[in-house]
Amino acid sequence: MGRLRRRSDTLEFLKNAKDVVELEPQANKGRWREVFGNDNPIHVELGMGKGKFISEMSLKYPEFNFIGIDLYDELVRKASEKAYVLREKHGVPNIDNLRLVLMNIEKIEEIFDENEIDQIYLNFSDPWPKKRHASRRLTHANFLKKYQTVLKNQGEIHLKTDSVSLFEFSLNSFADLDLKMKNIKLDLHKEGTPENHVFTEYEEKFVEQGIRIHRCEVILLK
Repeated sequence: MGRLRRRSDTLEFLKNAKDVVELEPQANKGRWREVFGNDNPIHVELGMGKGKFISEMSLKYPEFNFIGIDLYDELVRKASEKAYVLREKHGVPNIDNLRLVLMNIEKIEEIFDENEIDQIYLNFSDPWPKKRHASRRLTHANFLKKYQTVLKNQGEIHLKTDSVSLFEFSLNSFADLDLKMKNIKLDLHKEGTPENHVFTEYEEKFVEQGIRIHRCEVILLK
């Protein structure tokens, strides 16, 4: 990610965007279904960036609840702005099934209870290529064990990346924990974009440049 210029009023903006931004997500642990007002499945994107993917998914699939998480307040702001613009464009007045969270992903167990969520998206996560940084990768065993706690039985992790090294590392991490993998793709767009596919910002750029996208789905069986 390039250098992100933080605007001086960002925190104030987030405080006023209460219909979509959760600044105290720990208070929602175990009660996210109350927040959304329904029992629909909860899908979470870890490291949502500017929010294109999670915003478009929430519009495309109103039968699911979506939560986007990022560490940077300016990205949470950009994602919320994107959500507002998309809703207005499509004539959808309310943002009922989308919440954006400002938080370090390492603390995921502080905001979700055991078995509270149904699916996790890891889209173009930082590959942390240096060996000494391996524990920071979002598919490291330390993170996967956290996901196992908060995901339901038969919950899923969907991984997309342009990084060959991260993809190989991830497949090995999944295998080491005996996690069931399916739909492994070494070149997701080789035969054209899959039906109903939702792009991230990075993915659009990579596909235009002819960079291969790797994808894998993991099912957790408890």
